[in-house]
Amino acid sequence: MPQAVVSVSHVSKQFGNLVAVDDISFDIEAGTTAALLGGNGAGKTTTLSMLLGLLLPTSGSIHVFGQDMLRDRYSVLPRMNFSSPYVDLPRRLTVRQNLSVYAGLYGLANPRARIERVAEELYLAELMDRPYGQLSAGQKTRVVIAKSLLNEPEMLLLDEPTASLDPDTADYVRGMLEKYKTRTGATILLASHNMSEVERLCDDVIMLRAGKIVDRGTPVGLLQRYGRQNMEEVFIDIARDRRIELGLDKKGKGK
Repeated sequence: MPQAVVSVSHVSKQFGNLVAVDDISFDIEAGTTAALLGGNGAGKTTTLSMLLGLLLPTSGSIHVFGQDMLRDRYSVLPRMNFSSPYVDLPRRLTVRQNLSVYAGLYGLANPRARIERVAEELYLAELMDRPYGQLSAGQKTRVVIAKSLLNEPEMLLLDEPTASLDPDTADYVRGMLEKYKTRTGATILLASHNMSEVERLCDDVIMLRAGKIVDRGTPVGLLQRYGRQNMEEVFIDIARDRRIELGLDKKGKGK
């Protein structure tokens, strides 16, 4: 049996009277690229935050690499990393200084060489001595992706990885992520509103609506189940709760 790198069991997260994540369970196998999809407020970012240990579940358990994230977070985090264009790095530090700080936090043996490598891969050379706060949105996105790859993580969490990138750069970054997974065998979990990105990168798709998992499958399997031509149409069907209209039960199975 393939090993589950991530195991989420009956996890809920409540903020006051708001239930952001409602009793979700899923496993992600090693070497998989999986997507968490859903509309705004569906629970994607909350779920990613709990996987990182930044938020504690109200109930349920999360295991990564077999370790309980509630008790053993600090033994797991060196094997993980995270990227989000919505989380700023220190704005007064240069790109080089920011990457150096994170290289130090991860205890890299040869930080200068590793920083030069990721900077080269993401075409950051001309930006290295510029303050992070002076960069464009797309440039910042490339920097946070570089940060997320510094420690060559075995588990990579990506929140909107190509947001703000032009189509050419976004295509390059997706190709780079594909090569990274092939080279390292890493497991990737991403949240994205770009459905062509999901179709290209993902082996597994978990669909969220109002904090609950409402469907799951491969992109091809979901297209067949919903009788659609692309994942954007599937996304809209699920976001608008058209499953009954389409002859599907609450788990997305045909009646």
